[in-house]
Amino acid sequence: MMQKFRPYIFIFLAGASILSARNYASFAGGFLRMGASARAMAMGSGFTAEIDPGFAAYHNPASMVYLTKRQLGFSHHFLPLDRRFMVANISIPLPPSASVGLAWVSAGVDNIDGRNSAGEHTQYLSTSEDAFIISFAQKILPWFSAGLNLKILNHQLPMNTMDLAGKGMGMDFGVFIHPENGPNLAFMVQDLSSRYQWKTEKIFERGKVYVEQFPTLYRLGSNYTYKNVYLTGDAGVVMNGNELLGYTIRIGGEYPYLDHYYIRGGLGNGRMSVGVGLDWSLLKDKDGRLDYAFVFENPAGAAHIFTYAFSF
Repeated sequence: MMQKFRPYIFIFLAGASILSARNYASFAGGFLRMGASARAMAMGSGFTAEIDPGFAAYHNPASMVYLTKRQLGFSHHFLPLDRRFMVANISIPLPPSASVGLAWVSAGVDNIDGRNSAGEHTQYLSTSEDAFIISFAQKILPWFSAGLNLKILNHQLPMNTMDLAGKGMGMDFGVFIHPENGPNLAFMVQDLSSRYQWKTEKIFERGKVYVEQFPTLYRLGSNYTYKNVYLTGDAGVVMNGNELLGYTIRIGGEYPYLDHYYIRGGLGNGRMSVGVGLDWSLLKDKDGRLDYAFVFENPAGAAHIFTYAFSF
């Protein structure tokens, strides 16, 4: 009975994702909620229960243990409004039942028009946000694993005369159920206790320490293959302490063509996206993947994401 209704569940999630709330977009740490790989973003970013080659820990650190080879991934986002975003990641299996990973997520805005109190142009400024992520996952049972991301956070805010930096720590926690047959089921807590700490005495006469908390996301995801289309999605809530900020519903699909090519589409994070992918061989058969995603962001415009993942 569940198999009969599962396709309709994904159709319902696709419709609901268009209406999902985004009241949390202005809160701290937004660059960690943008997405990572082109494959994930083309499919709506609902990868909580997906094992994404090259970027597994970003979506759910517990999924890393099901990668049998070392994975190296690079993703570059071409964004409108002088924004920049990139991700680099490596995942390494630790036989027989563990895995570790390192990642760097960097975002920023360039060409900001700096002006003084008289309104005169001074210089062009840039702001940046960076997260350095250490990941660890352990297989507890052959079909069940848990994982943790530890994040070192830095936010550089430009001023005309000096730079102000916010620093902090944070973490993600996930569990992953990967049965031998049937769909995956996974749960993820993103940005648990993540925060920036700002020391403002350099710019204010009576400066103080200001703590800027990230919202915490709780997500549940699964996947399903319907005929030749691979579907994946997740749903969750966004909390700021005890305050409900909104919810997320993300859904996407992938259609393989001639064994080496993929056509994708998805809805998630208030965005519509499409993309393509190619499996290719660099040193060994199908050891590389090149992906592209076109993401429409309203009202910012279109974003182009390119990703290369390599296994060795």
